Amino acid sequence: MSNEVTDVYLLDETGQPISAQTSKLFITVPSLQGPQGKQLDNSSTNPWAPFTSRLDYEVACWAKLHGLGSTTFSDLLKIKGLNKIIDTKLPLQRPHFHRQEIVIAGEVYDIFFRDVLECVKALFSDPDFAKYLVFVPKCHYSNPDKTKWLYHDLHTGTWWWNTQKSLKERAPSATIIPVLLSTNKTQVTMFRNKSAYPIYMTISNIPKEIRRKPSRRTKVLLGYLPTTKLDHISNLAACHQTLANLFHACMHEILHLLKDAGSHGVNMTSGGGVVHCGHPLVACYIRDYLEQTLISGTKTGECPGCDIPRGSLGSPDEPCTFYHLKNILDALALVNEDPLQFTKACATVCVKPLCHPFWEDLPYCNIYCALMPNVLHQLYQGLIKSAYSTTEIDARCKWLPPNHNIWLFMKGISSLSCVSGTEHDQICCFLLGRVVDMHLPGSVSPARLIHAVCGLLDFLYLTQYPCLLEETLELIDDALTRFHNNKAIFLPKLHSLCHYVYMVQHFGTTDNYTTAYTEHLHIDLTKDAYCTTNHKDEYFQMTIWLEWKEKMLYHNNYIIWALPNMSYLWEFKISKHPSVGTVPLQTIEYTYSTMFFQAALARFVIQNMQPQLCGWQFDEAIHNVIIPFRTLAVFHKICFNGVDSLGHRDESITVDAIHVQPQWKDQQGCTVPGPFGTALVNLGEGGKMGVEGMQVWVIFTIPPTARNLMFGVTEVPLHLAYIEWFSPFPASPECNHGMYKISHIVPVSNIWCLIHLIPKFGAIAPHDWTSSNVLECCSTSYVNCFSDHHAYSTIF
Repeated sequence: MSNEVTDVYLLDETGQPISAQTSKLFITVPSLQGPQGKQLDNSSTNPWAPFTSRLDYEVACWAKLHGLGSTTFSDLLKIKGLNKIIDTKLPLQRPHFHRQEIVIAGEVYDIFFRDVLECVKALFSDPDFAKYLVFVPKCHYSNPDKTKWLYHDLHTGTWWWNTQKSLKERAPSATIIPVLLSTNKTQVTMFRNKSAYPIYMTISNIPKEIRRKPSRRTKVLLGYLPTTKLDHISNLAACHQTLANLFHACMHEILHLLKDAGSHGVNMTSGGGVVHCGHPLVACYIRDYLEQTLISGTKTGECPGCDIPRGSLGSPDEPCTFYHLKNILDALALVNEDPLQFTKACATVCVKPLCHPFWEDLPYCNIYCALMPNVLHQLYQGLIKSAYSTTEIDARCKWLPPNHNIWLFMKGISSLSCVSGTEHDQICCFLLGRVVDMHLPGSVSPARLIHAVCGLLDFLYLTQYPCLLEETLELIDDALTRFHNNKAIFLPKLHSLCHYVYMVQHFGTTDNYTTAYTEHLHIDLTKDAYCTTNHKDEYFQMTIWLEWKEKMLYHNNYIIWALPNMSYLWEFKISKHPSVGTVPLQTIEYTYSTMFFQAALARFVIQNMQPQLCGWQFDEAIHNVIIPFRTLAVFHKICFNGVDSLGHRDESITVDAIHVQPQWKDQQGCTVPGPFGTALVNLGEGGKMGVEGMQVWVIFTIPPTARNLMFGVTEVPLHLAYIEWFSPFPASPECNHGMYKISHIVPVSNIWCLIHLIPKFGAIAPHDWTSSNVLECCSTSYVNCFSDHHAYSTIF
């Protein structure tokens, strides 16, 4: 891949502003004004206004943001003026919720929703996103010849580009605002089977690096759909049909304003005060499989997007095309004609007889191409859980060495129930290492099993890259082909994998539309809101609490802007104070298993003070080194800033850590084995042979006085680590599973990143191995390239 990326824009007037406001943007930013034109008093010297002091403000934040129950903090909430300040003096950046009743067979159901256009405007005009907004599509190429596409954000896909060209004929200066919708029913209680049906939205003008962070509040709760099962309708078929029509009627009521706005445009002011002619268009709908069939009107067990026969869903070679939208709309238009004719017409185009689906009038929206693949439910919870079920795998799970990125399933994985997406993700981290060298029934070679699992994991990890080249898409197809060629099972859900490359080419990488973000929103915007109610007429209370919460969060952004020194960016890789202040050298050598600690330290001194020495002169100089101390400060943990697959550091990403600690006793007096982490070390040579594997045994710092005596004016790192090398990596990995083989124990150099080792168990794992001693008992291990996404992109 070339280091230079070529950008190509759609020229002319596309995405250009139609006017710019010249008012005092930094004093009266549009987002600081309420829906009734109310505005914060910026003339006041009190930055906490409308609260009288910082204490009052922080108490209000605590009361309104932490999901306190209706009675838990009732005394504080009764304080005169607290709610009045929030209700009347804090502006509401996002619109109010509306309540509407729907009557079905004499039963009344409530739907709570917001004005979708106002929600789009609220995101578009937020000053926090002003400098990041994207207004035009771009074609990114990885080579100067402009032949190799590069995909990441939605604006790099062909959907925005093609839609902009179609819209350009009617509106040359149109700014497309791609709307991303997501719905998913969720449980709000552990018991009583109480559920909620939230619908969320965001716009992809905001880059995905910001959209994926819940703390940036880039997603808006658009409404709550009815969760009724229509038990009063006794006919099962009629009940299912009515439920589908109810869903589409509610969605139509929420989204109908996008019809005219998407076709003709509406003026929208960005956070920088620039007015654009915005065309909000539904680009993606993010849901799991069952809800995709509800939206598309297809039958359960069929692909919701294409016309592949039901019996061929597991075949990779069956030709298929996406449903023809015009033919389906023509069939659905007969809803007011003869019912039998309407039903036959719908059956001809392979959809259920829906009554005015919400997407039939949405401009530039082909719903069958807008149903996004689902990494969480289709890959993690759909396919991966079908890849394991054996007692030997459970036994091997107990003997994995500890690692910061790896969960230890001490009771195995085959007996797990209600497995979450996070748990499936963790299982993927070591699944391949569990089946390597496994003895199969009938002495069958495990080669096909290894190839199938490796192909599936390669597909899973490659599709989650934040940036993909055309060559990477070919690797994705190759991984899928390897899986199909070696699998021995038929899974209908396999067909969804065939659409991933198409979706990446049209809508960017999968982290633009993963349901994992929606799952997190359930906690913040649904479950926490339900906990604040008295569980009677809960939706009315939930929407009020959410409006209060949004007001407080938005006002908090204003205060941070008004007081820039309130925000601090912390970055450190090791604690300021040592875990143990004074540890005798003899204790370090025996407790931390570093028998050659003093010799290694003397070697380090000579390497820094007299690097020109070699051979016998170097060995003689080591013997002359005097260590002027008898105790050291020791650290038990090294932290690393999170790095994505592109090598970009982001402090908000969960950090990696290497734990180095001898065994200790817990409160019950039981001995707890100590972890000694493994890592890669950069030797400065680059490429695969520029790194080696090692194990860290102790992390320490030399006292300042002793440092001056030993090194003089020579600069040396403040924190040092005693390590032991593993054997150097071979020129290529194992042919079947693609993991590098290393054997115990020889030395390494500067710590680069965390790694996880999987022992080579052989046909049957020895029963005397444990998680704490496996690295010492096993002579050969594999470097686990699936331990996390950064490790995969680094080692693969």
